Amino acid sequence: MIPMPDLESRAAPDDHQDLRVWLRLLTCCNLIESDVRSRLRNEFDTTLPRFDLMAQLQRAPAGMRMGELSRHMMVTNGNITGITDQLEKEGLVVRTKIETDRRSSLIQLTPLGRKSFAKMARAHETWIKNMFGALPESSRDALFKVLGELKLHVVADRHDKA
Repeated sequence: MIPMPDLESRAAPDDHQDLRVWLRLLTCCNLIESDVRSRLRNEFDTTLPRFDLMAQLQRAPAGMRMGELSRHMMVTNGNITGITDQLEKEGLVVRTKIETDRRSSLIQLTPLGRKSFAKMARAHETWIKNMFGALPESSRDALFKVLGELKLHVVADRHDKA
């Protein structure tokens, strides 16, 4: 079977190592995300943004404001509103006006939403375990450590430039 071209295939053998690492990392992220998106669509008739929003709410049983959801998910309030509208119509979330701020609403999972999300989350965990499970535990540990170091460096670099 001929492999499908991906972002990593754009790199030439003589490109610098940093570019090649970046493209490999991006390719891996895209492949994993594409697989998860496809599975969510096929097995649960849902999208990754809907799953992500429900995951945020699962971690905040008291609910979250739209702005909080927007910050946590790193998307616009408009995106959150559209997803919330859909989930509310399906009875998966409830929106409650906040008395002290008429412009704000608190979003919470309904019991049906919690049940639905729990089923998706179990499947999602299995998918991720299967994808990473082919790597020896020592490789997963090393990858986690190295990516943590990269994250710290990138964050520090951003602050230096600000």
